[in-house]
Amino acid sequence: MPRISNGVVGFLNFLVFLLSIPILGSGVWLATRHGTECEKFLTGPVVILGLFVMLVSLAGFIGACFRVSCLLWIYLFVTFLLIILLFFFTIFAFVVTNKGAGKVASDKGYRQYRLGDYSHWLQKRVQNGENWRRIESCIRDAKVCKDSGVNRFAANFYENNLSPIQPPASCGFGYGNNGTVDTLDGDCTSWRNEEDLLCYQCDSCKAAVLASLKNDWRKVAALNIVVLIFLVVVYSVGCCAFRNNSSSRSSYGYARRKGYP
Repeated sequence: MPRISNGVVGFLNFLVFLLSIPILGSGVWLATRHGTECEKFLTGPVVILGLFVMLVSLAGFIGACFRVSCLLWIYLFVTFLLIILLFFFTIFAFVVTNKGAGKVASDKGYRQYRLGDYSHWLQKRVQNGENWRRIESCIRDAKVCKDSGVNRFAANFYENNLSPIQPPASCGFGYGNNGTVDTLDGDCTSWRNEEDLLCYQCDSCKAAVLASLKNDWRKVAALNIVVLIFLVVVYSVGCCAFRNNSSSRSSYGYARRKGYP
């Protein structure tokens, strides 16, 4: 009769295996279509994540339900590594997102962001040309700027406290006839009225992306705490299942030595 711990581990890993199918499928779908730069950037990580989750869950399911101790040992080892990695990533996420917050622009009703307010590690990520090219591609793919006028652009981003397509408030929002902002101060020199340029190369745009990233990382870090607790519980139950496999194998060997069928 199967032990309870083996059944629990097998059931949980079966559910995780089912979850890995749509993850892997979405990665394969992205890989087979001629998508944008942003989609190409996401393809590799999604496929790798889907394969990883599928293989690990299969090892846990087979090891627990069919009492294959070597697979269950691999599953427990990988789970232990995940616990360690998630623990340090959670701490790292809280540390690097500790600094930085948008400042409300007086009488403007929206927030302004300064790149220097964020941690040096995050600043280096967006100042890297290759990284920013991919991020900019993802911003463009969102199509929030499509078929809108400049004033409507700004209004859309003011409502979401993220304004990568508008000039900073210090520019005065005065537009000249040559397609540039009248006041040439800081990011104002990077601003262009053309829809495909706008302020994508401004430091304020990069800071606004970091503001969004900071909020997302904070949420992920909080979720990681819940995932960590879940993984510790699963790891503990898995250790019980591994001991069950070992004890069953020892009992079987003892019975064979005594001449029992």
